[in-house]
Amino acid sequence: MSNKEYTIVEVEILGKLTRVNCPSGQEKSLQAAADELNQRLNKMTERTKVSNIEQLLIIAALNACYELNELQQQVHNSAQINERLEHLTLTLEQALPNKS
Repeated sequence: MSNKEYTIVEVEILGKLTRVNCPSGQEKSLQAAADELNQRLNKMTERTKVSNIEQLLIIAALNACYELNELQQQVHNSAQINERLEHLTLTLEQALPNKS
């Protein structure tokens, strides 16, 4: 078990207060995430006219997972590009005459 200390943070989502355990020092990040979720849910409510909180949360979770997958793919692609550039740089360095 971790010896991390936690604090209780109250966040408001769709007008309902929820108390959440949060690692000490991460309160601002948690509040920012809660604010982002609340904004997304409010926008979805206006845009889709869905009022069922469970459905809204499922849609928001799916959207967040999709965005996470997209970002992970971009990171993976960037890593592959960096590896290829390093390989090309090494190949060029080996192919060019050494001017020492």
